[in-house]
Amino acid sequence: MDFRILKQNIGRHVAFSDVELEAICSRFRSRKVARKEFLLKQGEVCRFEGFVTEGCFRLFSTNADGVEAVLYFAARDWWVADIDSFTNGAPAELSIQAIEDSEVLFIGKEDKERLYADVPKVEQLFRIMTQKTLVALQRRMIRNHTLSAEERYLHFLSAYPDIARRLTNLHIASYLGITHEFVSKIRRRLAGK
Repeated sequence: MDFRILKQNIGRHVAFSDVELEAICSRFRSRKVARKEFLLKQGEVCRFEGFVTEGCFRLFSTNADGVEAVLYFAARDWWVADIDSFTNGAPAELSIQAIEDSEVLFIGKEDKERLYADVPKVEQLFRIMTQKTLVALQRRMIRNHTLSAEERYLHFLSAYPDIARRLTNLHIASYLGITHEFVSKIRRRLAGK
């Protein structure tokens, strides 16, 4: 199993010795996930945090009418989980589905807790990552309340060009909270410029 991507991701947040990195990596398990396969379905309990080494996932909720709302996309070098369900053992509010053939490294709650005891800096690592996630969600909420749909679309393209190229209009529309017809209209207008 190649843990280079995981080690690089971790190293961007907290410095660990080679021995500590090996201890961290030893707690993760690898899994290949086929396109359209679910890692988690809404209502199940999330028993993992994942790190994407290949491919792309969408994390979304589905309301009573069957309408999906994408919370975020997780591509290579991103973390993926329903953190509420993982932390509290509650039924997941989110489904996690592969958009393309993917690979993910998993860590379970018990292994994560062991890491906290064995390598205390791991708590610092996850605190820093949680803070960065909260900042990103806050910024997204502000954009959703202050930018037009077209401005949100353009921001998404500039912030996540690699991910945007891999998604359908439906996926992007669900993430931005607009119709896929509106995304098509924006794309046509931009292509004509």
